[in-house]
Amino acid sequence: MSLKNLPITPLLSVQLDEQQEALFANNELLANLLGETIFNYAGLHIYQTTENLTSASKNYYKTLKHEARENLSSFCSDLTDSEILRVIRSFSIAAALANIAEDVYQTHQQRRARISNKLQIGTLEKSLQNLKTKGISQEKILEAMEKVSVVPVLTAHPTQVQRKSILDITKKITDVLDQYENVKLRQLDEKEWIDKLNREIQIWWQTSMLRESKLRVTDEISNALSYYNITFFNEIPNLINKFQEISQKIGNSTQNSQSLIPLTMGMWIGGDRDGNPFVTVDTLEKSAQAQAITLFQHYFSEVEKIYRDLSMSITMTNVTEDLQTLADASGEVSPHRTKEPYRRAITTIRDRLIATAYNLCDKNIDLLPPKRKNGVDVPYKNSGEFTKDLVIVAESLIRNNSEFLTHGTLNNLICATEIFGFHLATIDLRQDSSIHEVCVAELLKSANILGDYLSLPEEARCEILLRELEYDPRILSDPTIPQSELLSSELAIFRKAKSLHERFGKKIIEKNLISHATSVSDMLEVAILLKEANLAKGNEGNEFCDLYIVPLFETVEDLEAAPDILRKWFSLPIVQKWMEKNGRKQEVMLGYSDSNKDGGYLSSSWSLYKAQKELTAVGHEFDVQISFFHGRGGTVGRGGGPSYEAILAQPEGSTDGTIRLTEQGEVIGAKYGNPDLGFKNLEALVSAALESSALTVEDAAWEEYEKIIEEISKLSYDSYRDLVYNTEGFSDFFFEVTPINFISGLNIGSRPSSRKKKQTLESLRAIPWVFSWSQARIMLPGWYGVGTAFTKWINGDEKKLEVLQKMYVEWPFFKSTISNVDMVLSKSDVSIFAEYVKLAKDQEVAQEILKEIVTEWELTIDVLKKITKNDVLLADNAELASSLRNRLAYFDSMNFLQIELIKRARKFESMDEIPKELRKAIHISINGLATGLRNSG
Repeated sequence: MSLKNLPITPLLSVQLDEQQEALFANNELLANLLGETIFNYAGLHIYQTTENLTSASKNYYKTLKHEARENLSSFCSDLTDSEILRVIRSFSIAAALANIAEDVYQTHQQRRARISNKLQIGTLEKSLQNLKTKGISQEKILEAMEKVSVVPVLTAHPTQVQRKSILDITKKITDVLDQYENVKLRQLDEKEWIDKLNREIQIWWQTSMLRESKLRVTDEISNALSYYNITFFNEIPNLINKFQEISQKIGNSTQNSQSLIPLTMGMWIGGDRDGNPFVTVDTLEKSAQAQAITLFQHYFSEVEKIYRDLSMSITMTNVTEDLQTLADASGEVSPHRTKEPYRRAITTIRDRLIATAYNLCDKNIDLLPPKRKNGVDVPYKNSGEFTKDLVIVAESLIRNNSEFLTHGTLNNLICATEIFGFHLATIDLRQDSSIHEVCVAELLKSANILGDYLSLPEEARCEILLRELEYDPRILSDPTIPQSELLSSELAIFRKAKSLHERFGKKIIEKNLISHATSVSDMLEVAILLKEANLAKGNEGNEFCDLYIVPLFETVEDLEAAPDILRKWFSLPIVQKWMEKNGRKQEVMLGYSDSNKDGGYLSSSWSLYKAQKELTAVGHEFDVQISFFHGRGGTVGRGGGPSYEAILAQPEGSTDGTIRLTEQGEVIGAKYGNPDLGFKNLEALVSAALESSALTVEDAAWEEYEKIIEEISKLSYDSYRDLVYNTEGFSDFFFEVTPINFISGLNIGSRPSSRKKKQTLESLRAIPWVFSWSQARIMLPGWYGVGTAFTKWINGDEKKLEVLQKMYVEWPFFKSTISNVDMVLSKSDVSIFAEYVKLAKDQEVAQEILKEIVTEWELTIDVLKKITKNDVLLADNAELASSLRNRLAYFDSMNFLQIELIKRARKFESMDEIPKELRKAIHISINGLATGLRNSG
């Protein structure tokens, strides 16, 4: 296709206000400082090349003429491998600096909004107002508040690209840039402030952007835990205190309000074995230990602050009897502390806390403070005892006219103990159903019960598994019989889970997730393995299951089959008995990535919506509270998009206030790498869960709309499948026009990018599939099939279009779906993708496929304009439009550089032959684009 015939992305033009002018000024300052650094360290030629590329890209957005980009390819091709490496570093850092400026701008916006008391979408106050406007009673709101339980689950994935060293530098630059208000008020010298920024940018330039070796699971654990000290330890207690105060204000009792814990944390790293051979029993132990060490270090720090603060003397105040008992238990203390009961009480607490840490973190004692000589060497039996001692301190202050002194550190620490316990976050176990069945087959064979379990049909499988669970209390494994490495490693995981339960309590591991769950036997197989570690029993009078067995339904086909699977599961007497002891709860995980790769964005979104609605109805049928775990990624193609809108877009009655969702890849850094923005994002999750909890099935009236989207979804599914699975040469096209093969070689995650050694579309993980399309700036999984589906359904009928326009205004699910397509298209660029298409070997086939994609792209934008009644993309999201415009010139330059790099790399027979500098430059381009786009797949 001719470049001149390619369409241009119709982005909203943004008028800068005073605040955005400040953002623009910060962007300019950081760009200039980076320019000086490039000139000083890389020389005039690299500096001029970087400026020329930026200027050409900016000129394109000013003129909107393709001719402005004509020189970009030649600029890139003229560079040597060594030069191109430095140029790509420049743009990668420039894009990340633009992110920092934007984060600081958003932080300041957040603070201004708080001071002005203006109600913002995503805040608890705004959600309460929304519910009152809808006529929801105060009584119903209070009931909803008691149900709210949100769990963000931190995960590592094959596309998480930032090094910890780089994250540390970005944090320092963010903190310095945040001080600009002080510069304006002349409380900080401007030169000194700029020098600090300059220093960090110069360090960044000289710091390796890539890992020299493949990321280990322990590195991923460490990276994830770093966000606790940045955000979670302070902001989660702040949020929960706010939630409790609001509950009290609107009529709940103090006691009831203080028992509300609407948000806790989850963790996959260390327990997620699906497709990752590097997650073992050792990494599970290390994950639990690392969490505990991180938590205890925080507790020690906070206890020390309280010790320093509460210097009151018994000669100046009274204390409660309980406080005095706690103080007396401290034994010998410094003579200076004999009349300081609070400090003596805190000494007892600190002693017991250190003893507990020595007990639980026995493999990391060198990271713990020394025990006090003659101290109280009695560990807490559980975190509840620790909480109780802190409450004794707080109650003594309250009863003696010092309630104000409980605010801040002490109240937040009490709150933290109720959130984090001694475990920090619940670690999920996850494995593929195919591994479970092989392990169970081996166990049955070794116990001489059945020689070929895998050949049995579903009904026969269930029959034998139920017989083993219900009638034979003995385990199947025998230490005298040799086991395969696979079975041995799987059983070791479950035995370790049992051991961790005994040490940390049951909250350390609560759920076992089954990837590719397609049957009841998949769930019963897990029960058999749990039984081997005494985590489950089914014989009469001794029925229990200490882990929730959670099926993960991933493909469109699996989602459609899910209701029948759960009906059969709930019908089993043994499951009924387990649920009686576990509060009649059942979690179901929904996989966004695979269903999207399988059927396209619209079909996937609708399948997930339907599945939730139908599964909720199955729950009501069996008197079981179904909750959903959303396996969302960063991009729209993986269920991403704004979390607040996404939760409200779920079917009414399906969340009931309880929701778990994965936080993945670059999204963790973007959401929680800054405490102010972290609080905002956490509050948005809780606010949305509150609103959705208060709205029941009776509040919905979408039957007519649901029938329409059912029809459109089928059309979208067919259109997507026709391109991806039924177009000859499409698989080769994908592997040749995207950087997928280089993504596999980048040291960005411990998990392989494909489930099988030979990469095919079928074996490729959904995550790198989406990631690759994002790199090539076409974002195909987030929109393809939408244009054709809506156009065919409307079929020129204006009345049908009016119905869709009405749906967009009234129905949260439809509005969220359309908004996400709008957002993902705003980051796409057809003319840049056309440059990637030139990388394909068979250009005749490639250009035909490009034509199909461009036609669908234009059709989708056209139909979006009609439905939303907007002439441009992001018409309702000026903030994102402004953000993209600030960074597009950097993206475009990186894309052209990446294309040139891939061309050069393709001249070599194998990855190993590619020169080191060239390989490094490709990986930095992948890193830079992922960082700049703020999602990675």
